[in-house]
Amino acid sequence: MARILRRPRAVLDLLELWNYVAERADSERADALLSRLYDTLNTLADNPLMGRQRDELRPGLRSHPAGRYLVFYFPLPDGIDLVRVLYGGRDIAVALSDEAL
Repeated sequence: MARILRRPRAVLDLLELWNYVAERADSERADALLSRLYDTLNTLADNPLMGRQRDELRPGLRSHPAGRYLVFYFPLPDGIDLVRVLYGGRDIAVALSDEAL
């Protein structure tokens, strides 16, 4: 299996997403959402060049949709370096501007 390196902010994104859905719906829906996201992450790790190039945000950065969310990552020779998981309706440039990528 390919490697998924998770940056601390990406881990926090996933935890915040789970909490948000669990509070507004229930933990089963939150679990199902994370399961779908993890399926996407595994697919990207196996095919790191699959996502769209996002050089306008950071050189080498890529993104891929996962439902209403966007996964941001850098490809690795053996997987991906997961940077963020953001709601697609957010101002992505602002959300990534604070990151030391």
